[in-house]
Amino acid sequence: MQDIQEFAEEYFGAAIDSDRERYFALFGDTVVVHDDGRSHHGLTAVRRWRNEVPSVRYDLREVTGTAMAGQAVAEVSGDFPGSPVILRFTFERDVRGKITLLDITS
Repeated sequence: MQDIQEFAEEYFGAAIDSDRERYFALFGDTVVVHDDGRSHHGLTAVRRWRNEVPSVRYDLREVTGTAMAGQAVAEVSGDFPGSPVILRFTFERDVRGKITLLDITS
């Protein structure tokens, strides 16, 4: 399993890749994502959520934690009100390395 630094770099690289399946392949089927006051349960709901997210850029600032549970802090900029913002991405991963929980907070 990738360490948390490698995983964070893979996550943010996949998030901006034109191949959307690269991004979705990082998630487990029963994943829960908390973002902007809403919760999205399961991969199908995560696909819908992600399709609503505007095109943004990520500048990874800090990564801490372990391969199974970690946090990444990134500056997120794009065509949205208040851009740029600093967001914290908290990940929990299963033994296969798939994201089981993603919590995005400011």
